[in-house]
Amino acid sequence: MTDFTYFSASVLRPVLDRLGRTGQFLWSGFAGLAAFSLLAAVWQYGHEQWGAFILPSPIATLTATWSILSDPAAWSLIAQTVGRALQGFLLSAFSGALLGVVAGHSPATIRLARPLITILIGVPPIAWIVLALIWFGAGDGTVIATVVVTAVPIIFAGTAEGILSRDRKLDDMARVFGANAWRRMTSLRLRQLTAHLFPALTLALGMSFKVAVMAELLANVGGIGGELSAARSYLDITQALAWVMIAVIALLIFEYGVIHPIRSEFERWRRAEIPWGVKR
Repeated sequence: MTDFTYFSASVLRPVLDRLGRTGQFLWSGFAGLAAFSLLAAVWQYGHEQWGAFILPSPIATLTATWSILSDPAAWSLIAQTVGRALQGFLLSAFSGALLGVVAGHSPATIRLARPLITILIGVPPIAWIVLALIWFGAGDGTVIATVVVTAVPIIFAGTAEGILSRDRKLDDMARVFGANAWRRMTSLRLRQLTAHLFPALTLALGMSFKVAVMAELLANVGGIGGELSAARSYLDITQALAWVMIAVIALLIFEYGVIHPIRSEFERWRRAEIPWGVKR
């Protein structure tokens, strides 16, 4: 009996807990399916109102998407865009989070940084693309630099806000009970930081894909943006929408396959304070 209780507490319970959270994550996907169904209905209505030349039907776009994905050469173009967007995003996540943590602990630094962040966020991405083209020429450097300069302010602002809005009473209580600075950082501050950091990461990931495609289109350096430029030249709306759909699918894979599961793991402790019956 004692062995079974130990087995249940140490092995069975964590496995059941993880399976339960995985099931809740998959169940939440039905809300996403409902949203996609609503979007498809509105799309189909617009197609029937304006015709195929202005807005192709969802079925025609899905067929074109499948045709593109059936071509092995298209996967290298998709990989170019995804690789550039993720390189820029990872550089932005590391540098923006690090600078945000440092600035969040220094009121003087955050007061100096706020106007600069406002200026950086206010500059349109297309202006950065033009400047990057002049500085780096047409190539991967232009796309990645544009993604970094666009995404870093978002992650920096989210991280600094998370550090500034932390509950300092919890920090004082941990200090009274003998927790050192490293323990307080890992067990309290980083856990409170996630409420601001992960929304910023989600927004920055979306911006990374959007800016990468835009930079590829304007710089004519291949990838999904290059194919969109070609579709624009031939006025092929169906092909353009198919490439847009592929870019969105790639974004959704990384957002819901990487960012949200990691966030769920970091924020398990928050679920304990949510009343039963309203967990989502």
